[in-house]
Amino acid sequence: MHNAPTTIHRRTHFAPAALFFGLFVGFLPLTVPSWAAEPGKRPAGAIPPAVAEKFQIERDVVYAEPAGHPQKLDLFVPKSGAGPFPLIVWIHGGGWQNGSKANPGGALRLSGGDYAVASIDYRLTHVAIFPAQIEDCKAAIRWLRTHAAQYRLDPERIGVWGSSAGGHLVALLGVTGETKEFDVGAHLDVYSRVQAVCDYYGPADLTRFGGGEYMSRPDSPEAKLLGGQPQENLEKAKRASPIAYVASTAAPMLIVHGTADPVVPVAQSQWFYDALKAAKADAQLHLIPNAKHGGPEFGTPEVTGKIRAFFDLHLRPKSAKH
Repeated sequence: MHNAPTTIHRRTHFAPAALFFGLFVGFLPLTVPSWAAEPGKRPAGAIPPAVAEKFQIERDVVYAEPAGHPQKLDLFVPKSGAGPFPLIVWIHGGGWQNGSKANPGGALRLSGGDYAVASIDYRLTHVAIFPAQIEDCKAAIRWLRTHAAQYRLDPERIGVWGSSAGGHLVALLGVTGETKEFDVGAHLDVYSRVQAVCDYYGPADLTRFGGGEYMSRPDSPEAKLLGGQPQENLEKAKRASPIAYVASTAAPMLIVHGTADPVVPVAQSQWFYDALKAAKADAQLHLIPNAKHGGPEFGTPEVTGKIRAFFDLHLRPKSAKH
C-alpha cells in the first residue's frame, strides 16, 4: 500500500481568511458546527446509532487533571469478541483552540467493531499554551495503557489518528516516543509511545508555516499555541514542530493531505515525509489531487481503505488480519 509522493508545488503562503476558519475543521466537514465552539458539549445523534450499538461506551472518563483542569476521554470497546482489542485514539482538530472529542465517527466506522476507539479532549489554547496539548495527549496514552486490562485493550497495539491540529498532535506523538520531554503527570512508569500514526493534513514545521500579514497577528492559531508569533519565537516554534524530532525510531506514519489545501500548505506534509524517509523511518504519503482542508475526498472507500489497511498492518496480529 505504499504510495510514492506526487510531485507538488511547495507553497508557503495561503489565504488569511482560509487559515482562520479552516484550522477549525474536524474529520470531514468544511464548515464548523455550532457545537464545536463548546468543548465537551456533544450534539445528539453525532454518532449514528447503527455504529454506536457495536460498542460498549464509557463517556467522560477523566484521564488527567493538569493544573486543576480535568481532561476527559470517551472510550468505545467492541461488544463482540473477548479482546484484548487494538486501539485507535482519535485526536480532534480545531486550531488548538476549538473542537472537542464529541464525534469520532470516522474512526468508529473504520474500526468495523474489531478495534476499540478512544476520543480525547486536551487543553485548548485559552487554557494553556504549548506544550500542554501534547502533554495531555501523552497522558491519555499512558492512562489507556495503564487501564488496558480493565477495558480489554491491547497495550502494545495503540494507534493514533487526527486531523489538522489533531494531525499535528498525532505526528508529535509518533516522533517523540523515545523522549520523556513531554511526559508529565501520572503513570510515568508507563511509556507513551504509539505503534502507528495517521496524520490528516497536520502542520509539521511551525518555523516555516507561512507568511504575510495574518501570520503576524497575535490572534492567529499558531500565535495562540506558542504564546507569540512563530517568526518571533523560533525556538518555541521548533519545539512544537514534529519535523524537529524525526528519527529512525519514529512510529510508522501514514500522512494524508489534499494538494489544494488553502489552510495547511501541502508542502508541510511533503517536508515531513521527506525528513522521515531520509531518517529511514517507516512513512507513507498519500496526496489527494485537488482536495482542500478536509471534505468528502478524505472519506472515500479508497482513502479509508488505505487507512484501515495501514492500521491492520501495524496493530493487528497476523492471525487476526483480514
